[in-house]
Amino acid sequence: MQEIGEVHYHKCENCGFVLSKTHAELEKEIWTQLNSQVHNHPIVTNQPPYLEQAMMLKILSTNNLICTNSMVDYASGAGILSNVLKKYFKIDLPIFDPYIKKGNKKRYLDVGNLKSYKTVINSAFFEHVLRRDDLEAVNNLVDKDGCMVLHTVVCENIPDNPDWFYLEPPVHSAFHTNKSMEILMKQWGYASSVYNPGSKCWVLFKHDNFRSEIQNINQEFKTDVFHYSSGFVNYWKGF
Repeated sequence: MQEIGEVHYHKCENCGFVLSKTHAELEKEIWTQLNSQVHNHPIVTNQPPYLEQAMMLKILSTNNLICTNSMVDYASGAGILSNVLKKYFKIDLPIFDPYIKKGNKKRYLDVGNLKSYKTVINSAFFEHVLRRDDLEAVNNLVDKDGCMVLHTVVCENIPDNPDWFYLEPPVHSAFHTNKSMEILMKQWGYASSVYNPGSKCWVLFKHDNFRSEIQNINQEFKTDVFHYSSGFVNYWKGF
């Protein structure tokens, strides 16, 4: 970040959403280079819980709550979740990433080959957006009766603390609150959501008629595998 310099953040007075104006105004070439440098760095930390994510998808699909025959992992990175699902659960997950192509590049979808899907997954992506269009690009892939699976940090209030851990990665540019996600859900037409603490993922649904199925899953495992809500599950109040 030495060449970019000081970063200026702007917070919405209504919902608390925070966006880096500095990142949003970067030239496309600089933003692409920054992403390439960060994601290809040999030291990789704070990886998503891929096994738990795979297990969550398997549980939901086994209970016919999501469709795994029509999926895409948007901003998939190295495609680790896809690898785990294929090897251990025999589930195919096509992958797309605008910046990263690791391993066999033929396994990545080109942007022109993207379509609508019943299940759209994006893990550690919502914190990397620069503008609303970046979010719309993901939501536009969700079928009219599909769902969106997202893994990111969402809390009640974004800390006014320069040492907050989520500010440190130089490609983190957007920070979401429970209220901002609730607003986004309503604007996009999602009616309900579940949160799975193990995978740290939310699943947003267009309908709101499966509370009993979630209760049955939790009863089966004798624990709260999923937290259900009409609207956004505001699970995290702080850290």
